[in-house]
Amino acid sequence: MSTLDELHERWSRNPDYREAYEKLGPEFELARALIEARTRAGMTQAELAERMKTTQSAVARLESGRVPPSTRTLEKVAQATGTRLRIQFDPA
Repeated sequence: MSTLDELHERWSRNPDYREAYEKLGPEFELARALIEARTRAGMTQAELAERMKTTQSAVARLESGRVPPSTRTLEKVAQATGTRLRIQFDPA
């Protein structure tokens, strides 16, 4: 287990940390999906940015989870990575 995993496991015992982490869950999932699509396509952030006609720093911001992407941006990522964008709502 990596140091980050160990820290997360230890911090997860704290109810305040766990609550904050769970609230950010959807943002983490989206960031992870973006990174996964890019890496599966075998691209660097710079290569993805070039295909999307944007900058590497814009891709880095998307992958950080700090910037919520528009549907149009997600469509550009899908097209650039050769994937299909699918958005769905699941029961709570």
